[in-house]
Amino acid sequence: MNRKGKRWKLKRIKIRDRYRLGVYNDTTYEQILYFRLNGRGILITLAVSVFTLICLTTVLIAFTPIREFIPGYPSVETRRTMQQNIQRIDSLENVVAEWYLYIDNYMKVVSGNVPGIAQTSTPEINPSHDAFADVRSNEDSLFRAQIEQNELFNLNMSLRAKSSELLDMYFIAPLKGTITSKFNVAENHFGVDVVSVPNDVVLATLDGTIIMAEWTMETGNVIQIQHSNNLISTYKHNAKLIKKHGSKVKAGDAIAIVGNSGAYTSGHHLHFELWYKGTPIDPEQYIVF
Repeated sequence: MNRKGKRWKLKRIKIRDRYRLGVYNDTTYEQILYFRLNGRGILITLAVSVFTLICLTTVLIAFTPIREFIPGYPSVETRRTMQQNIQRIDSLENVVAEWYLYIDNYMKVVSGNVPGIAQTSTPEINPSHDAFADVRSNEDSLFRAQIEQNELFNLNMSLRAKSSELLDMYFIAPLKGTITSKFNVAENHFGVDVVSVPNDVVLATLDGTIIMAEWTMETGNVIQIQHSNNLISTYKHNAKLIKKHGSKVKAGDAIAIVGNSGAYTSGHHLHFELWYKGTPIDPEQYIVF
């Protein structure tokens, strides 16, 4: 038998040999515990021990806080912060999408290109044509010029905006109460302030679509509704908004709770505005509060 064959035979004999692993008393040399194993049993025991150790290590890392001590593994606080950041990003994306939609709707409203709303046109007037120029006196001409000059700088456009289209519409009072501040364009107060009991419900004055339902620093919780005939109603300083952006509402539907939100407020009240063809109008001309 060659040298290589002898080595293989020697290893085979050692694997088949039987061994005893014992525990002895160091003083009396009394045998306390012993195990009988052969070479194959030792290998199997070693493999099972390694496998058990791997399983225990995996369980400890997967289901106990020990995994946080592993370099590169995020802690519980880090994972919580990551989850919160993901939620904030999703919320910001939704807010940006709503603002894009609001700006698009606002531009359509300003330009008069609103689907489903009848567009009205006014006949052009040629100011150079005057049929009564030949019968007017000089005093009359001067008086007319003065009136026209004053009218040019008159910011109160409510009478101009008053139209038979609005007179034929039935407005519902958004809030029943006492008017503490009236419509005054000269003071940049483009609506009326209505005071009522706290937590009273604010109603939609007409059928329409909500084009804005947001919180602003100046006027708090604000709702804007696009109605037919190029009419927009605005409700400011609400405590809570009931309807959302893009919702369809009917006249008399609850849309908000009266409140005291925003920097430009001095108490619980509703600031209500009506805009007709881009011009503010006096709500008291059409609504009984």
